Order: sequence, then C-alpha cells, then structure tokens
Amino acid sequence: MNDHLSDDGLDLLFRSARSHNAWRDQTVSDATLRALYDLVRWGPTSANSCPARILFLRSSEAKQRLLPALNPGNVEKTLQAPVTAIIGYDLDFHEQLPRLFPHNPGVRDWFAGQPQLIQTTAMRNSSLQGGYFILAARALGLDCGPLSGFDEAKVDQAFFSLQQQDGSFVSARVKTNFICNLGYGDHQQLFPRSPRLTFEEACVLL
Repeated sequence: MNDHLSDDGLDLLFRSARSHNAWRDQTVSDATLRALYDLVRWGPTSANSCPARILFLRSSEAKQRLLPALNPGNVEKTLQAPVTAIIGYDLDFHEQLPRLFPHNPGVRDWFAGQPQLIQTTAMRNSSLQGGYFILAARALGLDCGPLSGFDEAKVDQAFFSLQQQDGSFVSARVKTNFICNLGYGDHQQLFPRSPRLTFEEACVLL
C-alpha cells in the first residue's frame, strides 16, 4: 500500500496549484460544498475545538452584502467567482467542547471566562482549518482565491451581527478570519508564478 501521495497528487495540492483571480462560468454544486466541509472537519485542531464557521455566498444578494467591505481590487474577482466563502471563528467554540472532547469532562472550563485565550485559540485554529479548506478544495478539483483585502468589521456587521431565523450558527459571537473565492479558475488568465523562499532561507535544523 502506498503511504504517501503520488507526484500528481502533490502537484494538485501544492506545486501546480495557483491562487485564482479569474473564473470560468461553471457552478459549484451543493454536494461539492458539503464534500469540501466533510474533508475540512477531519483536520486537527487544539482540543478538537473546531472553531471555524463557514458561510458560502452564492447568490447575487449575498455577494452584494459583501461588496462594501471589499478593497476595490477584490470586487470584480469576487463577483465573478461562483462561490465566496467567509471563513469565520466562533468565540463560543468552547461550549461545544464537552461533545467534541468527551474524554475530558472539564475541558470547557479551560476557556470559560478567559476572553484572550478564547480569541487566540479560535483565531489560530480557524486559520488551521482555513488551510485545510484550501487543500480540501483543491483535492476536489476546485480552485481557490483567498483574500485578506477587506474590512473585517464590515463583514462581521453584514453577516455575523444577528442570529438567523433558521437557528444557524450565524451570530455576533462569530468573527471573520479570511475570505476565499471558490470555483473553477480560468487558467488562461494566470500571471507568472511568484518565487518562494528556499529551505535555507526559511528553516533551521537544530
């Protein structure tokens, strides 16, 4: 049994994968988005905290709510993308820990009443989950265009300020981490790939 990915698999996830700004006119199905999260949820997080919460914006109305928060250079690419995902983090994540980390009944108390620890843990681990999100999307044949050019407070106000009538997670206790456009990229409009740091520049063996 092969215990690692082939070169083709590594190319798909890393070496040949690119961040996309232009998109083909091809929809992303609900089934694909569900399959995407079903991969993301298996990635490790501290104490299995799983703080990431994801909004998938597909409708024109949802995109229009987002536009005022975007830097001008991110507007057109976001309008064109079939799906725009808002990766958020839940500051009430610890309320789920008795279910998610059942072998330690007192795990909720690690975080209760400690807002700085909650913030740091939620931000760090939702960022981990955001990395899994990009890799899972690529594994399913999707392309990604992650964005950080936006006004976080405006995104929070537009999407996380009120409890939804359907009882979903969306509330003022969820905050925005980053945004990621999703779909099938137009590879004809990619610019030359930027360089990366070498091992010697970025790493130290001790």
